[in-house]
Amino acid sequence: MMNKVVLITGGARRIGAETANYLHSKGMNILITYSKSASAARALKKSLNSKREKSCEIYRVEFKSNLNYKKVTNDILKIFGRIDYLINNASKFYPTKINDVSEKVWLDTIDTNIKAPLFLSKHLFSELKKRKGAIINIIDIHVEPPLKDHIIYNISKAGLLALTRSLAKDLAPHIRVNGVSPGAIMWPESDSSKKKKLDIISKIPMRSTGEPLDIAKAIFFLLNSAPYITGQNINVDGGRRLNM
Repeated sequence: MMNKVVLITGGARRIGAETANYLHSKGMNILITYSKSASAARALKKSLNSKREKSCEIYRVEFKSNLNYKKVTNDILKIFGRIDYLINNASKFYPTKINDVSEKVWLDTIDTNIKAPLFLSKHLFSELKKRKGAIINIIDIHVEPPLKDHIIYNISKAGLLALTRSLAKDLAPHIRVNGVSPGAIMWPESDSSKKKKLDIISKIPMRSTGEPLDIAKAIFFLLNSAPYITGQNINVDGGRRLNM
């Protein structure tokens, strides 16, 4: 995996940052996009480059409706001169009850959670085809059944699962496309209810939450050790979907 370049959207914090660290430890060069997490992105870049010179770069971008994806991908390709893998990790997650549904919330969620993965895949297709690369989409176990009071988020992740399967068909045999769906890996930053957390853990057969490293290892498996797997979605959830 030495010298291969992985693009991780939203890679400055949480699962994205853990994935960046793990793939970097396997010899990959890391390119992460970030939006508001500038200090975290710079810290991650400094940390990884201290371990291996010129092995990590960062790129600021907001996945808005009017984004020029052609320019963004051209900029990104110039940084290392290649892209071998695309990990669509950037995501907007917050509750939306029916009375809170609006055009603004719709665009904010859909532009990041499903439009960005599609348009990045489109504009990086030629490069990934040349490298016999792969795409990993970070989905969610709540695609089915949906999460209450998260209408737009649920739609976006269900769409991302459909996109994963569609791209796997359309980009084969040149590019493999798979999904990874986290379960209770990291709690939402806005959710501090101990009772709710204990209730969720009680429904997980493994009786514990997972770690971001569990997601990173699943991603690495799909990139490095699964040449005949495409169009699949791996639930990394401690068995929680068995009780949903």
